[in-house]
Amino acid sequence: MPTKDKSRNGIRDKRIDAYITRSADFAKPILKHLREIVHKGCPEIVETIKWGMPSFDYKGPFCSMAAFKEHAVFGFWKYVLMNDPKNYLGERKNRGGEAMGNLGRITSLKDLPPDKVIIDFIKQAKKFNDDGIKLPAKPKKEKVELVIPDYFINALKKNKKALTVFENFSYSHKKDYLEWVTEAKTEETRNKRIATAVEWISEGKGRNWKYERK
Repeated sequence: MPTKDKSRNGIRDKRIDAYITRSADFAKPILKHLREIVHKGCPEIVETIKWGMPSFDYKGPFCSMAAFKEHAVFGFWKYVLMNDPKNYLGERKNRGGEAMGNLGRITSLKDLPPDKVIIDFIKQAKKFNDDGIKLPAKPKKEKVELVIPDYFINALKKNKKALTVFENFSYSHKKDYLEWVTEAKTEETRNKRIATAVEWISEGKGRNWKYERK
């Protein structure tokens, strides 16, 4: 549970102490530095663990950090709203490819922006939450009309129950099966998937039924 540390203002969570302790040696100074700078920029911050990662809350989600085998990451919940003239938050695109967070792959303190820049981001994030500013809603993706190959519909027609179930399936269930079948690399694989699909569909099962909550 979080514990009050009056000497450093803010709420410290012992689970984050443990997380840092068991992190790789290269990551420890990075995580410690980021932790301190978050508290410096927002003394009212509350530490917690979310999705297995050290996270910082202030009137809602704020920022988080994590360490992996060869790199660490750090990111802000509302980074898309931030004023970032030098594109520090775009570094995830320029260094590190698909790394989580907004600063790309962090392997040493040298990979971090200057402290004053990070503190500015922290103060921006604080103001967003103070003002109740929310992230813009993600635009809804338009449903693309599903194209059912003749070989698949013909297989379904041989099993009336499967055909009826498929016709009454949701858009997403139909899409899951069609992608699975059409993405097969060989005709042999495709035929096996079609046979399995018809069997599962006749039983009313979605493509990912094994992972669906019962």
